[in-house]
Amino acid sequence: MNSHKAMILDETRKYHADQQPGGPFVPGVTEIWPSGAVLDAEDRAALVEAALDLNIAAGSRSQRFESRFAKLLGRRKAHLTNSGSSANLLALTALTSHVLGEKRLRPGDEVITVAAGFPTTVNPIVQNGLIPVFIDIDLTIYNTTAERVAEAIGPKTRAIMIAHALGNPFEVAEIAQLAKDHDLFFVEDNCDAVGSTYQGALTGTFGDLTTVSFYPAHHLTMGEGGCVLTSNLKLHRVVESLRDWGRDCWCEPGKNNTCLKRFDHQMGRLPQGYDHKYIFSHVGYNLKATDLQAALGLTQLDKLDGFIAARRRNWRRMREGLEGVAHLRLPEPTPGSDPSWFGFVISVDPAAPFSRAALTDFLEARRIGTRRLFAGNLTRQPAYLHVPHRVVGSLANSDFVTEHTFWVGVYPGLTDEMIDYVVSSVREFAGGHR
Repeated sequence: MNSHKAMILDETRKYHADQQPGGPFVPGVTEIWPSGAVLDAEDRAALVEAALDLNIAAGSRSQRFESRFAKLLGRRKAHLTNSGSSANLLALTALTSHVLGEKRLRPGDEVITVAAGFPTTVNPIVQNGLIPVFIDIDLTIYNTTAERVAEAIGPKTRAIMIAHALGNPFEVAEIAQLAKDHDLFFVEDNCDAVGSTYQGALTGTFGDLTTVSFYPAHHLTMGEGGCVLTSNLKLHRVVESLRDWGRDCWCEPGKNNTCLKRFDHQMGRLPQGYDHKYIFSHVGYNLKATDLQAALGLTQLDKLDGFIAARRRNWRRMREGLEGVAHLRLPEPTPGSDPSWFGFVISVDPAAPFSRAALTDFLEARRIGTRRLFAGNLTRQPAYLHVPHRVVGSLANSDFVTEHTFWVGVYPGLTDEMIDYVVSSVREFAGGHR
């Protein structure tokens, strides 16, 4: 590093220190966000250094992050994307590829998913002309169960695509086994659960394909960004092609002729020797991330263990503080799991002398941010009213969370004082409505 760059980065770190908000936490005045990025001087310096190097597209930093992240999750390949939503789109679309032969998904095939969740787990199913099969959740863990998945498997079922809710793992080992037993593809949406474990194994290691989000609300952030991971080398190549315009070539940006036969290919109805860099074997997209994003991801990755520990610590403090509060249903970890929590979910008993809306209004008035359990029952959302789908069993619990459930933050940017203020506020409100 030359002296001029070193000086700029040193000044950047000093600038970061100057920008930090001063003053103590003031209850009812200081905003308590439900989620957010935790960024330090090294994060800011990494972004500035990438900008100084003019690494404005995907490059060496992206490749370095992919390698490190794949190793972290024990997968052979990782592909950075511009968002977690794009990661989900790529993962599901990859299963429709002609490369998979007779096993590939075709329009009209069914994919089992969960009714109570975030749209981006379901949208790729619809966007590929497949049929979502909606199943319900359990109100203790806010995830579906292997039993519900098994009941939903029918003659047209070809895949399963489910997200771990708020960092709490679903019964992922059992569901992965169901997929194997029934010859189904399994996409594991790990966007909310990086660092969670189930039966001693990290979530994100069970699916044929795994997806992650790096939006600021998530465990690691790149501002925007996501990732698709797999150990299946055939799926790896399909994901890479779909992400990179659908091209057949696998040369990294700025490199040529990695295969040593760039002008020796003949594919489709193209002439012999057509430039492999411009041969397209899939109808793809451009969903790549940039080195600016990866630079931030690399410094965030260095802090992941601390972030996970803070999320678990904050969740435990919240759970212990709210124990015994009347009329509230508190969450539990899935048996056999150790969640890396995304949020703390609370449900108000329908028989309570107050509503969920009244409680969240009270908290919001105290500058305590609240969020719904994402979309609630997706089948009731306007976007999906006319989407062909199948429902297996009752969606009563998905309806319940639509009416009675919300969550508050446990992310690493919250202090013990903030957590305790949330707890005392909830207790005060509930205590005044006996």
